[in-house]
Amino acid sequence: MNAIDFSPLFRTAIGFDRLARLMDTARSGADAGGYPPYNIEKTSDDSYVLTMAVAGFAEADLDITAHQNTLTVVGRAQAAPDETRRFLHRGIAGRGFERRFVLADHIVVSGAKLENGLLHIALRHEVPEALKPRQIPVQGSRPAALPEAAPQAA
Repeated sequence: MNAIDFSPLFRTAIGFDRLARLMDTARSGADAGGYPPYNIEKTSDDSYVLTMAVAGFAEADLDITAHQNTLTVVGRAQAAPDETRRFLHRGIAGRGFERRFVLADHIVVSGAKLENGLLHIALRHEVPEALKPRQIPVQGSRPAALPEAAPQAA
């Protein structure tokens, strides 16, 4: 698959160079497979929950890292199965994984919990005060002093 050239879009847009990186990441992420399965839920205008099915993993087996607009969830592989056990069907994967999610600007991880084999990661959109819109007062200029009228000659 060929790379998409976004350069015509950037002629009049400033600061959108991350769009090309985001598209490349999305394209390569499609090849990542579906393990472990996950949901992304929007719970309010500024909050989300990422839920991953991580059956068989304990808290100590999971690492969650948020760095430079990327959320990475890593599950360390389970120990080798006990050789004395004989499975007729083995459908619960215990293999290690690494999932990456691209986060929009100002998305922060506000917490994570493991409950009933599901890892819930809470995310919030928090715009820093310095970046929020602010009202700029308009000051009028003082009128320039009018020249005094010259005395009229009589």
